[in-house]
Amino acid sequence: MTLRVISLGWGVQSFTLVAMVALGELEPVDFAIHADTTHEYSGTYAFAAKQTPWLEVRGVKVVTVNNAQPMPELTSYKTDLPAYTWNGKTNGELKRQCTGDWKIAPMRRYIQSVRNRQPVEQWIGISLDEFQRMRDSDVKYITNRYPLVDKRMTRNDCVNWLKVHALEVPPKSSCVFCPFHNAAEWRKIKASPVDWAEAVSVDRAIRKARTPYDLFVHSSRKPLEDVDLRTPEEKGQMNFLDENNECSGLCFV
Repeated sequence: MTLRVISLGWGVQSFTLVAMVALGELEPVDFAIHADTTHEYSGTYAFAAKQTPWLEVRGVKVVTVNNAQPMPELTSYKTDLPAYTWNGKTNGELKRQCTGDWKIAPMRRYIQSVRNRQPVEQWIGISLDEFQRMRDSDVKYITNRYPLVDKRMTRNDCVNWLKVHALEVPPKSSCVFCPFHNAAEWRKIKASPVDWAEAVSVDRAIRKARTPYDLFVHSSRKPLEDVDLRTPEEKGQMNFLDENNECSGLCFV
């Protein structure tokens, strides 16, 4: 037999997958697994708390695991974040390790602990408009499957499916201090006092983690609280660029 699991990030696509299972539009799975970075948006935690009982009463078991670094560890020499660097002369960016350390590793440890040598089919919430993110598994016992791509569903299709089924559309799922945020996302974070406070705190905490370089979560390589996040219109400029295309984001789920 094959163990069938869903990678649940609590974003639009992965929630659509588990909701389809809950409503019988996709075959049953053994469980949905969420790797909690412990640094998600406050809105994501509220959404997960609300929807987990809805899923479980409909037969979808939700498992939560985590391996995220607590705040003090973010100041260590080994910083998992793909932070932006500056030493007064040159700039760069650290290698991204957070996805592997905070998401993939804890999920695989749990899966290994329960699979009893069974092969694993892992469903990943990548939609058709993100097909370039599809990858084969790098371990032999897991086969990746992309049901939304199989169904030719884009992210907008997922949003529409949720609305048709009278289900809440989740907020974007991400760490509040992710260096891949674009300007629009940073403004959303700043509008939430709790999320903004954590993002600013992490940005300050990592500053001297890799001397002689200073580290920053914002691409401007300025302290986050000093970054001008106003829109071009608010600055009195015409907006010729779509700021939502600054970064597509590369999180695992």
